[in-house]
Amino acid sequence: MPQIFEIFGYPISLHTPEIEQSRRQARCPFMGGECDGGGNRYSSQIELKHHAELREYFGECEVVASGICSIRLLENDSPWVVCPRRLLVLGRENAVERNHQQNSEVAMLKLLGYKKGTNLGIWSEVKLEYKEVMNGVEKTFDYTFDYLVMPIGSVGQDSICEQLHGKWSLLRRILEKSGYTIARRDGMDYVENFPIGVPSIIEIMTSSTSGGNKRKRTTIAQSFEDAIFQKPHAAPSINKRQVWARMASQLIVKSEAALSWGGKTLWLIQDTLADYISASTALDLNKFVASHTDEVNILSFAYAKESSPNGIVELKTDNLFAGKISSGGIEPSFQDIVKSPVCPPLSSLLSLLVSKGKPVNVAIAP
Repeated sequence: MPQIFEIFGYPISLHTPEIEQSRRQARCPFMGGECDGGGNRYSSQIELKHHAELREYFGECEVVASGICSIRLLENDSPWVVCPRRLLVLGRENAVERNHQQNSEVAMLKLLGYKKGTNLGIWSEVKLEYKEVMNGVEKTFDYTFDYLVMPIGSVGQDSICEQLHGKWSLLRRILEKSGYTIARRDGMDYVENFPIGVPSIIEIMTSSTSGGNKRKRTTIAQSFEDAIFQKPHAAPSINKRQVWARMASQLIVKSEAALSWGGKTLWLIQDTLADYISASTALDLNKFVASHTDEVNILSFAYAKESSPNGIVELKTDNLFAGKISSGGIEPSFQDIVKSPVCPPLSSLLSLLVSKGKPVNVAIAP
């Protein structure tokens, strides 16, 4: 039976005063602030006015996120991460907020290949929509990047006008409205922390959960509530196929986009998801273990065997999988992720049809 492994960053088996205080504040130790449910689980937020026991536990809060970080399907198996914040949070400037996930961050930055000392800008949830007519047909690129990483520096107004194809009077107003600092030097305006150089896309792919069953109290919100009070609970299961489908639909496109800009896309996943992809598609990731990046790049992480002194189980680097988008069918490539791992023989289909019973007979009209 699936069980919650971590709530608000800590294994549910731990109940030190410090951990309990952090939980009562609904605090995510990876974000360094209040849990937001992972940015994609708003439907599982709990309105405390309907839950007297939870309202007493969380104090002043009116709404609390169901802060489930991971779920373990079987006892002693590795947990499945279900919240992207658990794998990596980028853009935390405060050093106090960077006490965790250092291994993930260092490994990611190293693979991006920027020179030491480079100042990097980080943007989250970057939605890019672009349209272009090609051969009379309108083509659309419409994707959202989890994180966009790009070197930043001081850039003069002339260079910005050239890059953005606009007049400085208009661009200046837009930049100021967006919070950029503009300094006047040597008769020219300079924009500080403006994106320069080669961009990189960071995608974090964690597992989805099934909807759960309200009658059996296996929804995210119900299992969270029971686990908070150390009651017996049953968590929803992992929807592995949905995770694979979401990743397969974006893997090639986002890799191609970064390559067209001279950069790269790096996918961060868990070792359990890597194993599932290898088992359920024609893409055997074990054939792509690499020491350097390529056209497609996947970095996997695994849970450490034991928790750290502060109670959090840190993630360690597992493998870098890298290779070509396509090899023209000559060798394995990442396009294999959309191919079947194995095709059943016709006899298997016939056996299934026989077991389903006599078919409806529909004649084709003469």
